[in-house]
Amino acid sequence: MTLLHPAAEPPSALPTSRPSRLYVLVLLAIAAGVAVGHFAPSAGEALKPLGDLFVKLVKMVIAPVIFLTLSTGIAAMRDLRAVGRVAGRALLYFAVVSSLALVVGLVVANVVRPGAGLNIDPATLDASKVGEYTAKAHETTVIGFVMAMVPDTWFSALTQGNILQVLVVAVLTGIALAQAGAPGQRVLAVMEDASAVVFRLVALVMRAAPIGAFGAMAFTVGKYGLGSLANLAALVATFYLTSALFVVVVLGLVGWLTGFSILRLIAYLREELLLVLGTSSSESALPALIEKMERAGCPKAVVGLVVPTGYSFNLDGTNIYMTLAALFIAQACNVHLTFGQEALLLGVAMLSSKGAAGITGAGFITLAATLSIVPAVPVAGMALILGVDRFMSECRSLTNFIGNAVATIVVARWEGTLDRAQLDAALTGRT
Repeated sequence: MTLLHPAAEPPSALPTSRPSRLYVLVLLAIAAGVAVGHFAPSAGEALKPLGDLFVKLVKMVIAPVIFLTLSTGIAAMRDLRAVGRVAGRALLYFAVVSSLALVVGLVVANVVRPGAGLNIDPATLDASKVGEYTAKAHETTVIGFVMAMVPDTWFSALTQGNILQVLVVAVLTGIALAQAGAPGQRVLAVMEDASAVVFRLVALVMRAAPIGAFGAMAFTVGKYGLGSLANLAALVATFYLTSALFVVVVLGLVGWLTGFSILRLIAYLREELLLVLGTSSSESALPALIEKMERAGCPKAVVGLVVPTGYSFNLDGTNIYMTLAALFIAQACNVHLTFGQEALLLGVAMLSSKGAAGITGAGFITLAATLSIVPAVPVAGMALILGVDRFMSECRSLTNFIGNAVATIVVARWEGTLDRAQLDAALTGRT
């Protein structure tokens, strides 16, 4: 069985001579941004619009990329039942791996105890600093989340920037095209041509990546300062090391069982990872990830389903952060949690991490939602980590991004549609 139309080819929007140059330019831009933010903080803060503008440019093309990739991929399927099977397998994988990430964060926090010895009195914390996030957490409900998945109109899904709404519209459109016969095939041909144009647009936008990374990094360092990391160095270092171990050990094992090297995959995605690091947003590299996964032998329909859905439901880095940060706050405030309370915290985190899927700043918001239900840990304690959350958001985004790349290959292999020769060629640099 194949999920791709015989005539469909992976897009090649990014010229093969461009990635190495882009990699170097983004790397230099990040270094320059750190220098400007450190030595001229006010100038660094003033550069924030550069990063915001680039992220807006990328978000501008996310909806058409997802819509065209997924709808044309589904329309080209011979067996529409495969759509439900791919989605089911992807969600099952997300549930298992993201839950494992929560457990890893919980275990590491208990072993390392990064908050022990701070002896913070919860009464002295300013809860108003995190009021914005707790308010958003209370506004998020399961029913509201499900209702929000359905757009008001077909067009509004493509204009409002909600990834899950784009997914719903793309799936329904793809099925309609597949069942429409000859008219559907004519529309499909037009959409495939439009897809080539949109990916060329992505290539144009990506040329501004160094400017966006420079502005975003200069703002982050200028506003928050590298010195702010010293106060919570134990937490930041623990989170980065835990995330690195999760990627290398857990995702590395998944990759080994699937038949590819996690280190080679990271090298293959190095330009996109640098972009995520510079902008602190995994969304900035979403269109490029779709393009790279298709180039690596994953069918268009699988990529179109798994990648956007993973951006909402497969948040490995965010899940590690949630349990690690929650226990850090408890330890810092000298709150001793029993085994039952930690189990409750884990269970609530599993639900809240899905309930706030797709919300901007989901890491901090889902942490607020979790702590508001587990009264033993003071929500006001989130003020302790607010100053370094921006630095940890970079690691969250990197881990989430790698996790979604791995998930795409795993589901494609699970479906039996992964082009192993093309994957090996991509990961070894022969493509």
